[in-house]
Amino acid sequence: MIKALLMDFDGVMTDNKVYVDQNGVESVCCNRSDGLGIRFLKDRKIALAIISTEANMVVTARAKKLGIPIFQSVEDKSVVVKNFCIENKIELNETAFVGNDINDLSAFEIVQKKICPKDSVEQVKSICDHVLSTKGGDGVIREISDKFDIIFL
Repeated sequence: MIKALLMDFDGVMTDNKVYVDQNGVESVCCNRSDGLGIRFLKDRKIALAIISTEANMVVTARAKKLGIPIFQSVEDKSVVVKNFCIENKIELNETAFVGNDINDLSAFEIVQKKICPKDSVEQVKSICDHVLSTKGGDGVIREISDKFDIIFL
């Protein structure tokens, strides 16, 4: 039984694009349905966290609004996954990860369930248990929550 879902941000909760204005301020577009998906997963007592290679206030703001922990500037995501599991008394074989690119490979190597958006890089899609029908930024987390029994049981 899966007890934790850890996730990348860019390319999962966004379409992997960044918008930069003339002052250098970055913004991204997130899908509100992911917020409901997060709530549904919390209702099922699934531990959640965002693990991002980037350090960006946009990611911080979104995680805060969703009420989930965030880890940023992460070089090796497997280290954070292991520490998160230890701190939350969750086994790695009770953990799922959703990511879309090669910087997620170390996390995928150690978790039980590997999930990715439809538009992930081929190297990621080839190792995932579940390639979703949604693209990054189009409600990936919502699809995971809606298909909970299919993906996690």
